[in-house]
Amino acid sequence: MQLNEVLTDAFGRIREVVHHTVVGLNEEDLAFRPNDYANSIAWLIWHLTRIQDDHLAGAMNAEQVWTRDGWAGKFGLKIDSADTGYGHTSNEVASVRPSAGLLLAYHDAVYEQTVAYIRKLDAEDYNAIVDKHWHPPVTMAVRLVSVVSDDLQHAGQAAYIRGLLR
Repeated sequence: MQLNEVLTDAFGRIREVVHHTVVGLNEEDLAFRPNDYANSIAWLIWHLTRIQDDHLAGAMNAEQVWTRDGWAGKFGLKIDSADTGYGHTSNEVASVRPSAGLLLAYHDAVYEQTVAYIRKLDAEDYNAIVDKHWHPPVTMAVRLVSVVSDDLQHAGQAAYIRGLLR
């Protein structure tokens, strides 16, 4: 199996967990937080999708799906369009209240861009430096693994919160 196939499979697994977690939930379920300091399912799925969108767009030197396709306006959040949720306060977490359909549509749009890009990568592309702000600088391969790791953690957290609803 080629690295492109492995990464496509990994992002597909994230998508499966996201869909399994979100499908069938209403806005109140999606906004449920175990306590005032916890994240909601809606926020976690939105955030993991924003991270994937932000980090991949940066690595691809492309505009984010969030702004390019008008998702920022569709979500109607009172935040900067570059905001990915990192460091959000409790009130900011509580403000993320999309419908399941909106949340999944944005996630699917980012997923489609991600896997289309990954399918075009070759061995040399994985060694390309995509972020010089770290030591050592971040390669495309490291960036993609980092996004998979972050997304899977947040998807698992969202699935756990769904379990608390039952």
